[in-house]
Amino acid sequence: MSATERRASASLASIFALRMLGLFLVLPVFAMEARRYPGGDDPVWLGLAMGIYGLTQGALQLPFGMASDRFGRKRVIVLGLLIFALGSFWAAAATDLTSLLLGRSLQGAGAVSAAVTALLADLTRDEVRTKAMALVGGSIGLMFALSLVVAPLLTAWIGLAGLFGLTGVLALGGVGVVVWGVPPAPEPLTGQGRGHLRDVLQHADLMRLNVGVFVLHAVQLAMWVSVPGLLVQAGLQTAQHWQVYLPVVLVSYLFLGLVFAMERRGQLKKVFLCSIALIAVVQLGLFWQSVGSTHLSEMAVLLLLFFCGFNALEATQPSMASRIAPPAMRGMALGVYNTLQSLGFFAGGLMGGWLVKSWGSPVLFLSCSLALLVWLWVAWSMQTPGRAVPVGRLA
Repeated sequence: MSATERRASASLASIFALRMLGLFLVLPVFAMEARRYPGGDDPVWLGLAMGIYGLTQGALQLPFGMASDRFGRKRVIVLGLLIFALGSFWAAAATDLTSLLLGRSLQGAGAVSAAVTALLADLTRDEVRTKAMALVGGSIGLMFALSLVVAPLLTAWIGLAGLFGLTGVLALGGVGVVVWGVPPAPEPLTGQGRGHLRDVLQHADLMRLNVGVFVLHAVQLAMWVSVPGLLVQAGLQTAQHWQVYLPVVLVSYLFLGLVFAMERRGQLKKVFLCSIALIAVVQLGLFWQSVGSTHLSEMAVLLLLFFCGFNALEATQPSMASRIAPPAMRGMALGVYNTLQSLGFFAGGLMGGWLVKSWGSPVLFLSCSLALLVWLWVAWSMQTPGRAVPVGRLA
């Protein structure tokens, strides 16, 4: 990487880290702490307040991505972070569940993921972009693990309202990084046939990636409906789960070295397909854990393998999407991609809970395996990123 590429990767990864740390800090304690608010005894409203973020974010990723193509990445990112901060402070000041729900929906309305990813693609060359995307994906995984450790401690000190206030401060810190830390962004591309949404929706390889990111994040959220229970069955109490999560997340980053080496050899697609297959195997392993005796060491190995595959896909998928999409419609393409990602979170939580309630954890893990195998079949014929692929070509 050049000095500019390193600066762009580090600064934009830090924006993701600041924003996602604020979100993840709330998740481990939200369900319990929100019960203290008037109206918090209604499970339906409680679940809606927790999940509304993903719905509003999914609805606005595409408009924000398209706006970044037209008005510039940095302007859109700053606007989104300010909206996110407003929602955080609103939630911090909430006195009932309805106000908390509104604050969460405003947080989701700051949907900057597509614009940030598009800006990172603008500022990096194709041959180093997977490394840059890996820094972003790695920062998200690290913030998730860190939040599991510190969220209960911070909640005991400043409460849920304090966590939301801290989230708002972190978002404002992200604005400072955009203004002073991110290298100058290229001017919006004008007069170059920006294209239409149908061009993205009819692009076969982009849609294969969009299907993939939906499945990946649906599986990620769905499996976590049952994984904590399996760890408890294995003898690890809930407050100690971080002792598994944190080490496996950190060790899994070593796998990215293999990803980068294979990318240099032109084998990025092979990494991509093998990672999907690896996560499918993990789901089958979790199935066996759920129908028989649950062992902590085996659970740790399965979670390590999951995060190895997950981190590889988090790095390679947006990198491939940014290479395949024409530069003038990159924000739009990544907007569709991030919309499907957010909807995957929403669908995974909904379907995961329904499957466990109706048929139990074994059926959940088998369903996740089946979804991953369907994705593997869809992705198998995808062309190697970087080759000319006519926009609008149907599958």
